[in-house]
Amino acid sequence: MHDFCFTIPYGMLLMVGGSMGYFKKGSIASLAGGAGTGFLVLLAGYITLKAFEKKKKSPVFAVVLQTVISAGLTFVMGQRYLKTQKIMPAGLVSGISGLMTCFYLYKIATGGNHIPTTTKAE
Repeated sequence: MHDFCFTIPYGMLLMVGGSMGYFKKGSIASLAGGAGTGFLVLLAGYITLKAFEKKKKSPVFAVVLQTVISAGLTFVMGQRYLKTQKIMPAGLVSGISGLMTCFYLYKIATGGNHIPTTTKAE
């Protein structure tokens, strides 16, 4: 499975969640945190998708960006969940971000997105 298959929906989920927090509670922190990190993750996913379409390996900065953001969200939202014991949004974001961090670390350990090789038919 290629990282952009999960990264793009994950970035969209973060953006929607941050926007919802802003519109429901007027929270600028939710907008900046959710939509800002969501946009960056979405951008990293788009960059890896375009690299895959060109049959090139994912750029290192995109892989590092998505990994660092998901790990950061896991830590920050995990701390918030431990403090408030509220599943929404802290527990949910922390859990999903933790899964994404594990996925990204797996992709890094296995060499990233593998480009399928084509063989000539004889």
